[in-house]
Amino acid sequence: MAKKPRLAATAGRPGRLRKRAEQQRSLTTRASILDAAIAEFAERGFEGASIRAIADRLGLQHPLITYHYRSKDILWRAAAEHAFAQIRTEWDISAPEGSDLSPWARLRREYTTVFRYTVAFPEFHRFMRQETLTNNPRLKWVAETVLAPLLGRLLPQIVAAQRQGLLPAVDPILFHYMMISLTATLSEFGPEMQVTSGLSSDDPKVVERYWRLVDETVFGKDPKRERAGKAYKR
Repeated sequence: MAKKPRLAATAGRPGRLRKRAEQQRSLTTRASILDAAIAEFAERGFEGASIRAIADRLGLQHPLITYHYRSKDILWRAAAEHAFAQIRTEWDISAPEGSDLSPWARLRREYTTVFRYTVAFPEFHRFMRQETLTNNPRLKWVAETVLAPLLGRLLPQIVAAQRQGLLPAVDPILFHYMMISLTATLSEFGPEMQVTSGLSSDDPKVVERYWRLVDETVFGKDPKRERAGKAYKR
């Protein structure tokens, strides 16, 4: 009698495994669609982009995308949330809010994360830039829905680091957008830089040298290490 529940559980396991596999395939498909959508919107803008062109990028049938995202506007919003969700996930790994990192150290890691994401996926910056060219409801939506929580995390850290004398005493939002522009430099000016200097923004050595320059210029030395070095000299 005791064996029957175990047999029933075993019988139901293949069904659960199939369902889990289907859910994973659906998540993978959605992520591929959203990445392709970002690339399409980045290249053509919202008005020029089409769901059919996004499907063509992936070799998918057009109805498969509309099954997941009923309209181009819904797809654009989902793509924006997808991109920023990836950044937030990396933040939670490299600079978790519950850690003992200082605000200065967290900011350093968070802006490095944005830079790494933009280098790996340059279409992201172009996707966002397209929306700044016109005053449209999507820009207001992304500011209120996606950007506001991110700024709610970053700005208090900037203020705290400024109070410690570790960052310039400017309006925190100005510091933030200066950093965002610096994270996007290679994706924005990479083709021009290649023509004028022969340096490729795809070269890992160029990427590392550029961000080291930004990091040393903006953040300088780790204040903890610097204080430790002075104490040792004494």
